[in-house]
Amino acid sequence: MLVGYHGVAALSARAFYSGVQKAKLDGHQENTVLEQLLFALHQCSALNALCGVPNKADVARVGIVAWYYGIYAAGSAMVAAQDGSFQDDHTGTATQWDKQIAERGLVMAPFEKLIFTLVKRDADRELLNVLTVEKRPLSKTAPVSLDEAEAAAHAYLSGSVNWWRWRIETSVKGAKDFRELGFTDFRTAAARDLRDKRLAARSIGFLHEAFRFRGKANYRDAIFLGYGTTVPQQLTRYVDDLSSVLTAFVTMAGAFCARRLGRSVWNEFVTELDAKQSFTTSPIQIWP
Repeated sequence: MLVGYHGVAALSARAFYSGVQKAKLDGHQENTVLEQLLFALHQCSALNALCGVPNKADVARVGIVAWYYGIYAAGSAMVAAQDGSFQDDHTGTATQWDKQIAERGLVMAPFEKLIFTLVKRDADRELLNVLTVEKRPLSKTAPVSLDEAEAAAHAYLSGSVNWWRWRIETSVKGAKDFRELGFTDFRTAAARDLRDKRLAARSIGFLHEAFRFRGKANYRDAIFLGYGTTVPQQLTRYVDDLSSVLTAFVTMAGAFCARRLGRSVWNEFVTELDAKQSFTTSPIQIWP
């Protein structure tokens, strides 16, 4: 619903990134960008194919994985196009996407929301500042209006902030320096200071949310996608929605990378891929 409202498409993406300048990338860095975009486009094609499966319960978990890896590859391409770097892990990619892309205003709505810290008092303040509609818990029925969709997206962002904070707090408790100081919890000011230094350095953006969603839906909540006679009916639109969101994100990523790579490299990439791709979705369909 939000992707449709904000009109994320090739034309709007080109206009959004019209001021982005060509980067000075070497051949290896250019290949990294293009390789990641190829991976992302392949996942788009996979989801498009899964949309035609009659019983969406058959492919829901596969769809989630395709969706996430499409987001991950497209985000990796944007980071590589921005500074030439490529991270070896998912958390590192999400963190660099926040710093190199989101913090610089290089993300189109509705993917642009960013919380700059995980320190609870500061993160809560930021979450309140970006809330533009009445709060709505995710346990309610699916959104049917734009405001409800915005509220649901905010609720998931808020939940993701709490989840990532829990992960880092758990990591801090297990760290050698924490244990050597004799801490077992965060009751003392010194222990909280040590924790908050880690939390303050972490932001939460769309790639962090996507990583959490992949794990939550594909692992922790997987039984709810495969057990129950009403599941196929509940999932009627699910894969289609995954496809719409991924297509919008990959469209955005491609428009940004096209500007960073320059017209010559970009046109050569799209032309060759259109002629030689093995999957169904053409790059011209996503990046006309």
